[in-house]
Amino acid sequence: MTETASAAEPLVRGMTWEDMKEGAAFRTAARTVTETDLMSFVHLGGFNEPLFYDARHASEGGYTGRLLPGALVYVLAEGLILQTNVLHGTGLAFMHMEFSVKRPTYVGDTLHVVVEITGSRPSSKPGRGVVSSRCGVINQRGEEVAVFTPVRLIRGRDFADGRA
Repeated sequence: MTETASAAEPLVRGMTWEDMKEGAAFRTAARTVTETDLMSFVHLGGFNEPLFYDARHASEGGYTGRLLPGALVYVLAEGLILQTNVLHGTGLAFMHMEFSVKRPTYVGDTLHVVVEITGSRPSSKPGRGVVSSRCGVINQRGEEVAVFTPVRLIRGRDFADGRA
């Protein structure tokens, strides 16, 4: 390997906690949910509830399509956030969150996430910070279908590897 190659910086690098200023916001790419997404999640997670795999049962409850579990909505939203690379190599821990489902999400809906930084402060350990945010999951009609508020531990600019 050449000296240039070994010194090459990563093309993708996440933001440090200092870069995540309170009040900042960004929007993710969008993703359309498929029947395969639903069935894969239901089977993988053991969500063997008729509400999610029996269309007739769901319609009897007043739902107008193939209903997604709120947990799947969260997983898809978190994936969209990670695909932005905002935490690539800088995320250290997912510490806490609150999650609320605002309205039903169905197969065929196209989702994106708007992330607003609600707090950013140094942690008790040097080189790290605690960042809180509000993540609104929005469908193709501009309706907020879910909200979650993660609190994450993020590397700082002066982060030092904790290994001895």
